[in-house]
Amino acid sequence: MQIRLAVFAIVMLAFGLAATPLPAQAVASDSNAVVSPAPRKHYRLKFVLGFATSILAHESGHIVAAYAVGGHPSFGFNKWRPTIYSGIDARVDPHKQFIFSSAGLTVQTLLDETLLDVPHARGSVAGPFERGLLAGGIGTVLFYITLGRTGSVSDVTFMANTSSLTKTQLSLIYGGIAALHVVRIHFKDRYAHFFSVPDAGGRLRFGVNIAPD
Repeated sequence: MQIRLAVFAIVMLAFGLAATPLPAQAVASDSNAVVSPAPRKHYRLKFVLGFATSILAHESGHIVAAYAVGGHPSFGFNKWRPTIYSGIDARVDPHKQFIFSSAGLTVQTLLDETLLDVPHARGSVAGPFERGLLAGGIGTVLFYITLGRTGSVSDVTFMANTSSLTKTQLSLIYGGIAALHVVRIHFKDRYAHFFSVPDAGGRLRFGVNIAPD
């Protein structure tokens, strides 16, 4: 009945190492207007805030789900790792525990789906906060289907233990949805250069851009 919060630090490190800066200003492919550059540190701060908001949405999903099924969530530590406890006995109420354990990834997936589906244009290019939200959702799924797939506080482990689904099936479900989001982001002009950008030598460099567009 535990959920790992340390996922934030690990995934942030992964995206930080992979990030590739772009020039200070660029022209959106679906517009003739030049996008005014924002100060780099402000852009990165907004990206990180978006990423952190996605993680908070994940944890809030767990808390709301626990109360919704009659649990009493609490906060503690598991081997020095900050953890949310569901307050549900998984042996007595496995279905309630499954709802609690799946809520975090489900909330992030729905949030990303909403950003990609619902019209909300404020300019032709998505801002850093929105990009951070999407990166947070995709990054968390990537973490939980790889490094975070096993362990005493793994969402995937608890979901597998309290349902008829295996870890592989759960990884394919959430990983498949995240993969579709990646493809959609790649083909949307609004998110240009989200995953790759040519460097000065003409080679493609991959990562999540968190520099001003």
